[in-house]
Amino acid sequence: MVKKREGLSVAQEIDGLEEKLSLCRQSMEVVDLKLRREELSPEGRKSLERERSLLLTKAETYEKELKVLRKENRKNAAIAMAIVLLIIVVYTCWTM
Repeated sequence: MVKKREGLSVAQEIDGLEEKLSLCRQSMEVVDLKLRREELSPEGRKSLERERSLLLTKAETYEKELKVLRKENRKNAAIAMAIVLLIIVVYTCWTM
């Protein structure tokens, strides 16, 4: 699953993964372009197809990690809102 890096918030981890995913997709586009436009030897084509497959696997992994981190981020936001509401209720009861 997702490995929590020391000192990074969930939002920072999400930003980092989104950047990695973006770079991975750009690399996939470059590989796809080479596969379509260049005349390659069978070895070269096979190598590029392996690279594309590896990039696709990386992208899927990043997407799964992003899904988990976004879910954690929503959970953290809900907890923060619950705490704020609790403080408001306690303050209101205290001042009445």
